[in-house]
Amino acid sequence: MSQIKIELIKSINDLNARGLLLSSKWSSEQLNGLSPTILATPLTNEEQLSILSQTSISSPPIGGNEYYKYILAKNYFDLKEYRRCSDILVDCNKYQLPIFLRSYATYLAIEKRREEDIIEQQAQQQQLLQLQQAQQQQESQESNKNDSKNNLTDQQQQQQQQKVEQCLEFKQLFQFYKKLYIENKKDMDGFLLYFYSILLKKQRDFTMARKVLIESVHKYPCNWSAWTDLSSLCSDSADIIMQLSLPDHFMKDFFLAHFKLELQQNNESLVIYQQLSRTLFTQSTYILAQTAIGNYNLRAYDIGEQLFERLIELEPNRLENIDIYSNILYVRDKKAALSMLAHKAMKIEKYCPETCCIIGNYYSLKLEHDKAILYFQRALKLNDRYLSAWTLIGHEFLEIKNVSAAINAYRKAVDINPRDYRAWYGLGQTYQLLKLPLYSLYYFKKATTLRPYDPRMWCAAGGCYEFIERIPEAIKCYERAEENYDRERVAINKLAKLYQEIQNNEKAAFYYKKNLYYCDQEKIDGQEIIDALLFLANFYKNQNQTQSEQYCLRLLDYAGPEKEEAKSILREIHSKSKLSSKSKSIK
Repeated sequence: MSQIKIELIKSINDLNARGLLLSSKWSSEQLNGLSPTILATPLTNEEQLSILSQTSISSPPIGGNEYYKYILAKNYFDLKEYRRCSDILVDCNKYQLPIFLRSYATYLAIEKRREEDIIEQQAQQQQLLQLQQAQQQQESQESNKNDSKNNLTDQQQQQQQQKVEQCLEFKQLFQFYKKLYIENKKDMDGFLLYFYSILLKKQRDFTMARKVLIESVHKYPCNWSAWTDLSSLCSDSADIIMQLSLPDHFMKDFFLAHFKLELQQNNESLVIYQQLSRTLFTQSTYILAQTAIGNYNLRAYDIGEQLFERLIELEPNRLENIDIYSNILYVRDKKAALSMLAHKAMKIEKYCPETCCIIGNYYSLKLEHDKAILYFQRALKLNDRYLSAWTLIGHEFLEIKNVSAAINAYRKAVDINPRDYRAWYGLGQTYQLLKLPLYSLYYFKKATTLRPYDPRMWCAAGGCYEFIERIPEAIKCYERAEENYDRERVAINKLAKLYQEIQNNEKAAFYYKKNLYYCDQEKIDGQEIIDALLFLANFYKNQNQTQSEQYCLRLLDYAGPEKEEAKSILREIHSKSKLSSKSKSIK
């Protein structure tokens, strides 16, 4: 127990020293999430010394020249002056801590410049568009426009030169780590291996990146960023995890729970989180949030809402994951609660992606789709890799029938996370609007692969098969939906009609009776009741006249041609009963 506490404290120091702040935050949350008895137990002198001790190859000794350079470089890094940080450590090659910080600072500087280039390109494209519009309106000012175009061309050439330089810098960095890995892999610590995996991912060598990440977590298990990267590199199957050689460590349980949640294996994930929260991490808000998300994925919205409310009580100013809570309030049509949440988020932090998504959900619930789109766009300006915002803005574009924008948004979401079933499902819906059922079917099948227990995915796929008149496949999809408890009862109604269409009357009668039972239980009235009663009245008139008569009597309460048909069936039943009674009297 105390060993876990020591590892977490040590990891917070190690991760902070290397600028891995998200991992450090995660370790801090789990440290504070430990049970009160573990936290209350004081550390022995030996345990305190073990936390403070550093390995000789990792960190420069306090008082040395490299240590002073590292301290200055780390301050530059914290202030996001990545180039200055890298320059200070250019000659520090003896210890692995300054090597990592220099490499990481260089990488972040390249990424920062790349993002700035994207913003500049977008601005230039907008400027060119304005010039073209002006050219159409004012033909007389041709010389001024040519000068502007020349200036834009010069800027583009400068940007191209910067891209070449950045590419060369990245290649040099990659070659340095590749050589270090080949020649001196055994001496590389878990952090250098982790950074090498980042470079391999950028080079799209995912197999090698996964291998290096496994080596990294073996050498240093308490780097949560390494585990999440490993999760993203594993295929969409839990079987691959069984093949990986992972360390026997408490971090493995967190990883498995996270991975299964990503794969929408929510029940298995929740079991692991429950075990962790019962034994060690009884106060972990991270586990509480993940459990709430798992219940949201399972559509257990009432439990998810309660868990999120408890999370907000514990952390009143938390915004992380609270956008998922706003999704629950949206689905449950709780306008007042969502309005209060939006106002609270605005007070906590106005310019935050989560806040913008919460407000976007609020406007979407009010059917003000243009305002919702505006706020989702703001969220994406703050973080262009914010998955929820891409998916939600896709939904909004779909609502206003802007199909091309919806497709673009969903594709962006899929690029960020190929496991996002909502984006695949959204793409299927957009192609349905375009009357392209084969495209639509492809995307719905992707969604069923990611979320095989969700009846909505199977109903959507079944609808596509039905549209292209592949009835057997449509029936299979609807049966899968029915097996997975289709709350909306779309599958039962469809199965009844399809079996009726292929003249499998016994199965059609089974599903019509089942649908009729649920409608009676929920006191639902409508055309599907009339269809069920009429079919069952006809089906039973030659088998069970009493039952058929009961269905006919219910049909008499409705107006329309079905009522007349019910009267006809009743006359037929009565005439048959008269004939049978006459034959009996003759005998």
